Amino acid sequence: MEFLIPIILFLVTGAVLATFIYYRSREKQMVIERGLDIEFIKEIFKKREYPYALLKAGIIILFFGLGLGIGLLINVFTLVEEWIPFLIFVGTGIGFIVAFFAGRKFEEKDKDRYKE
Repeated sequence: MEFLIPIILFLVTGAVLATFIYYRSREKQMVIERGLDIEFIKEIFKKREYPYALLKAGIIILFFGLGLGIGLLINVFTLVEEWIPFLIFVGTGIGFIVAFFAGRKFEEKDKDRYKE
């Protein structure tokens, strides 16, 4: 029965990718059929830029790892396993908060820089 898991995984992944590609091409086809101008089409399909997304993800992953590591250390010394999930959630929450404020700070700097 365990041999079905990878087969189902690949089938579901393939179905999701095929559906995504189909609907993406269908969307483009509908825009072309409506006769919209090229500038509007470029604006619709323009890649959105999030310059600090990797910074935010890195901060969140860092705090997740710190929470996990500290939780495992406390588990070794106290033999209380409840610290591990608690510190993972607390560390990840702190990571989200720090990432939010760090991203906002850098975005404000960019806004001020481009304003000049």
